[in-house]
Amino acid sequence: MRISSVVRKSHLLDGLEQARNGFLDELSSLPPEKRSEVFLGTWSAHDLVAHLIGWDFANIQAARDILADQLPQFYAHHDHDWRTYNAELVREYGKENWHELLADVANSCHELIAFFGTIPAEEFDRDRGLRFRGYKVTIARLLEADAKDVTTHAAQVASFKQQGLPSGSRV
Repeated sequence: MRISSVVRKSHLLDGLEQARNGFLDELSSLPPEKRSEVFLGTWSAHDLVAHLIGWDFANIQAARDILADQLPQFYAHHDHDWRTYNAELVREYGKENWHELLADVANSCHELIAFFGTIPAEEFDRDRGLRFRGYKVTIARLLEADAKDVTTHAAQVASFKQQGLPSGSRV
């Protein structure tokens, strides 16, 4: 049974919001001494948050591009694991002040969800013929990829928090 476009849109936005809330919960309980410690390649928690803020704004622009029947602009920056583009986002949105950074990511997430909420439900899965390396590009897929990325990063932060704790301890 196929679900309606309104229900699908609701599921996508709810899933993204749940993923973001989980991520923010993990970040908010990260001990201060771990916030600047590199744990994910070359990234600290500060960098990870800046990366997500940048992708919030990139995905808003990407949805605008899709609605205009254009491939999202960020694909012009694609390389292995988006390393170069992610580094640019970290430089642009990074801050030293942890509380300002958390406020920024909460605000960018709110802005992202609010923006996607204004898009008609039937546009989410509409195939506009946009492809990147054979991958069908839709608004729904932007949100699915974002939620997956955020969920992965929340698990990485959770794992990082557990490092160095006595066996059986929980934060």
